[in-house]
Formats: sequence, structure tokens, C-alpha cells
Amino acid sequence: MRQLAPFIAVVGLAASSALGGSDYKSKKGDWPMWGGSPDRNMVSGETGIASKWDIKTGKNIKWKAPLGSQSYGNPVIVRDKLFIGTNNNAHHRPNIKGDKGVILCFKKDTGKFLWQATHDKLPTGRVNDWPLQGICSSPWVDGDRMYYVSNRCELVCADTEGFLDGENDGPFKDEKYNEKQDGDIVWSLDMIDELGVFPHNLATSSPVGADGVIFLLTSNGVDEGHLDMPAPDAPAFIAVDQKSGEVLWMNSDPGKNTLHGQWSSPTYGVIAGKPQVIMAGGDGWCYSFEPKTGKIIWKFDLNPKGSTWTLGGRGTRNNIISTPVIWDNKVYLAVGQDPEHGEGPGHMFAIDATKTGDISDSGRVWHVGGNKFHRTMSTAAIADGLLYMSDLSGFLYCFDAKTGKQFWKYDTFAAVWGSPYAVDGKVFMGDEDGEIIVLKQGKTLQEIATHDMGNAIYSTPVASHGVLYIANRQTLFAIQEGK
Repeated sequence: MRQLAPFIAVVGLAASSALGGSDYKSKKGDWPMWGGSPDRNMVSGETGIASKWDIKTGKNIKWKAPLGSQSYGNPVIVRDKLFIGTNNNAHHRPNIKGDKGVILCFKKDTGKFLWQATHDKLPTGRVNDWPLQGICSSPWVDGDRMYYVSNRCELVCADTEGFLDGENDGPFKDEKYNEKQDGDIVWSLDMIDELGVFPHNLATSSPVGADGVIFLLTSNGVDEGHLDMPAPDAPAFIAVDQKSGEVLWMNSDPGKNTLHGQWSSPTYGVIAGKPQVIMAGGDGWCYSFEPKTGKIIWKFDLNPKGSTWTLGGRGTRNNIISTPVIWDNKVYLAVGQDPEHGEGPGHMFAIDATKTGDISDSGRVWHVGGNKFHRTMSTAAIADGLLYMSDLSGFLYCFDAKTGKQFWKYDTFAAVWGSPYAVDGKVFMGDEDGEIIVLKQGKTLQEIATHDMGNAIYSTPVASHGVLYIANRQTLFAIQEGK
């Protein structure tokens, strides 16, 4: 199983973004998590974002910085810093040798390397910690604290200053890597040792937080033979106290019905006045929980009745890698599989999140599937009532977010692992051939530009403070008009 892990991100954010995700134009300034806001909608209200650049001549390239040899993390930008997950092959810390998972911290305005949080590989090898995949989790930054999931299946709370401030924040004081340019861990929850989790290939969830609580998926999955579930009773979903790292509640409902692994990320919002945390399970169901208690509000099966899971992607049942998006009291989510399983029919749903119980039938607002949509790892972007979504087969679609009507379909002619990103009247998306496509937002398909970034792109573009950030496998680019 080749690179399974990569399926795997609020300052200046209006409250409405967490209350149903309607006012995306308020999403300006910092980009503190995967999706920029708790609703995970891949949109931004930034303006003046460059649509044309040239990495060879340097036109509109503000700066670039080396990443590892394989990078699947997404940039997070808060105040004067940028954080991104990758592996250790950029050698920013020359004395730290070998394959590691790392979070790199750069100065936002110049790309200067500041510090690196380093995590050794698990001794169990690729079944739990696939070689060279680094850290795929996109951090959530809140104040001077950063929360992410390491390649060792740990939920980590770290100081955003690292050891550059000359302090070792606690209660954790025993960092193996503790020099000036190393990461300062505040606390760490080892989900393998403390919760009995068995991460399949890699732990990847990008945390989200609300009211002092962090939510995440554990990546609990099957064994190397893909037939048995070593820890079916271990939690799939957990809520953790933001200050102490104490587990507040956990849920293992996917259990032995887990198809492969659990690599999605959680979403938070207030829907029809009710706070909900939405998590996509490894059994192909989407779950909604009461954030404070963990009580299930609703669940929805994203696979057709009678669908079956078959090893190697030959079946009709899919798991979920995409992150749920909240918009207009609905949840938008699609199914997918490990890209090594190949292409195949997929399903995308708009779900009425105001209902309760098993809403697999009653909660369906609209559905696109069969030969009209394929397996995906991507997350939706919804702007001005239009939903932009891509699939692994390389197609980018524009749908009416309320009805599911398709307006257009664009073929990149390459696999797409990342997600479309809507900003400044444009839609940006990268593909495995290393190209970024730029399309005009709207009901009519209009291509603005295509850019060769020199290497495969498995992440999603991000805009912050007028700058567009794009990471290919080995390099991070900061792009700004007039640079």
C-alpha cells in the first residue's frame, strides 16, 4: 500500500463561519487550521490574490523554502509564522539524521526557517508509520499553542515559539530534541499507549477545537493483512481538554465495521442553534456528536444499500477520506479510497444536519454518484451558493450547493489528491502532474491560467494576508502580486 497517509488546517474570522459557514468573505487574515475555519469550507475572503506567476523567472514569487522529499501537509499561517508538516529530508536541522516526521516553522514574510518539531518513526514500521510520509496532519493554532497529530499517533500541544524563546513550557519537559531551533512540546497524548489505538499506515487527522475542547479522529484501522481489526474497541473519535490533554469522551462506533482506516478530519459548527462536531468514520458513515458529551445526534451512511467492501478497491462500498463541510445547516461530504485502489464510482451528498437519529434516508438533500462522480479524497469549497469539488480521477465540478445541479466539469488529465480552493473570484487546484489550475468562479467554465510547479502537488493552496501559498512535494512557494 503506497502512500496511504496523505489523505489526509481564528484570527479575523467572523462568528458566522462557525455557525453554519455562510459568511466566507469574513475569512481574511490568518489561516489557523485545515480549512481555515471550524466549518472546513475551503474558501477565503482574501482579495488581490495573484492568478499568474512563473517559478522559473520568479515573477510574483515572494519567496520559496525547501520542504522534505514528500510533503502532504497543508500550510497554516498565524501572525508572523507559517507551519507545515513534511518529512526530515530538507535537513533544516543538520544534526538530526534519518527519516522523521516534522512540523516546520517559517517566518511568514520571508520564508526564513525558524524551528522544527521532530518525531522519530514508530518501531513497528509501515503498518503504523509509513516510510517518508512525514506528518500529514495540518495543525490548529490557537493563541501561542499549536495542536497536531504526529506520525507516532500522538496528539501534540506545542509552543508556537519553539525553544527560540529560551523557555521549556510544560508540563512536558523531556524533549529529545531540545536545542534552540527545535520544537517545545507542552503536552502529548499517546493514542497507542494510552488508548490502545492501532493506526493503519499513519495517523493523519487535522484537529479542530471549540470551547476549550479539541476533536480528532484516531486513524484506528486494520492490520497489515487488511483482514483483521487489531483494536476494534479502541476509540475512533475523541474529545480532549485543550489545556491538559485529558480525554473527555471517546467513541468507537465504527469498530469491527471499519473498512480500512480512518483518515478524515473533524468539523465543528452550530447548526440550527445546536453545536455539533461532525466526524467521518472508517465504516463509510458520517457521525454527528454533541461536542460536550459525545452523544450521537445523527448518523448517515454514504454508501448505497447492499454495497460491499472488497479488498483492493474492487467492491462497491467506500470509506471516507474527505473532510465534512458545513454550509447553510447542511453537511457536504463524499466517499473515496486509497488511490492505489484505483478509480471507481463515488458518491457525494448534501445532508440535512438539523435531523436526528439514522438519517440515511430522511437526511438526504441531494446526491451525485454513479458515473457522474468518482472516488475522492478532496474537501468541498462553497462560495456564493456554488460548490466546487474534485475527484481522484482529475475532474473538478461546479454544482449548485442547494440542489446538486451540475453547471460544469473540468478535466485536469491528472490525479487530484488535494482540494479546490475558492478565493478572490477564482478557484485554485493542484494535481499529481504538478500543475495548478486557476479557473474563474461562476456557473460558466472559464480557465484563467495553468502553472507548472515543477513537482507533484498533493496539498491544497492557501491564501493569507494577500499571499497565496502552494506546496509541491519538495518546495513551499509564497506568491504575491507585484513580487
